[in-house]
Amino acid sequence: MTGTVHGVGLGPGAADLMSVRADRLVRGTRHIAYFRKAGRMGQARKIVDGMLRADAVELPMDYPVTTEIPLDDPRYAAALSRFYEEVTAPLRALAEAGEDVVVLAEGDPFFYGSFMHLYTRLAPFVPVRIVPGITGMTAAWAATGAPITWGDDVLTVAPATLPEAALTARIAGTDALVVMKIGQNLQKLKRAAETAGRMADAWLVEYAAMEGERVRKLAEVEAAPYFSIALIHGQGRRP
Repeated sequence: MTGTVHGVGLGPGAADLMSVRADRLVRGTRHIAYFRKAGRMGQARKIVDGMLRADAVELPMDYPVTTEIPLDDPRYAAALSRFYEEVTAPLRALAEAGEDVVVLAEGDPFFYGSFMHLYTRLAPFVPVRIVPGITGMTAAWAATGAPITWGDDVLTVAPATLPEAALTARIAGTDALVVMKIGQNLQKLKRAAETAGRMADAWLVEYAAMEGERVRKLAEVEAAPYFSIALIHGQGRRP
């Protein structure tokens, strides 16, 4: 019998926002894998702290780089490619030996997450199942207390890693907006929002659904933590 690798979406950060299926798999698995920055517990592991069975075997996957090398540097892609190949191998071996494995994913496994890089390497060889999770952006717009879209509003999700001109065009050309991957791109994002004429409508949500959640106008923010999402709410048709 071949085991299954489960990519389990944990939601935005609060354990009680996990699905029933995710909770069952996390509590029941013997093999549990998760990404983390070297030397850190990792946000995914932190979410499930206290939920694992006593004999669970943990398989932490330490990123070789995070922000030390620019994204457009060929060394970045090469380092990550080697890393994903290395961490995929033991997961595949466990599944081929008949063991099920749960891989923790913050938010949803198929939305800007590292799990998808495992998926493309595992799916041709062993069964892989996805447990969807509430995305961080969903928690972010809930934190603002205002709907993100109305009527016929078009919602655009853009990474702040885009070139500034492209980011500006995306902001100017949509009704409602979510911006991910902000970090060191905060000032670029602010310039783009200003140029697009949308700064007055832009918000930044930090640590959505986590301890320390904070909602501020984007114009007032000078530094954004890793868990930050920018939003512009749509103002479309209403009855």
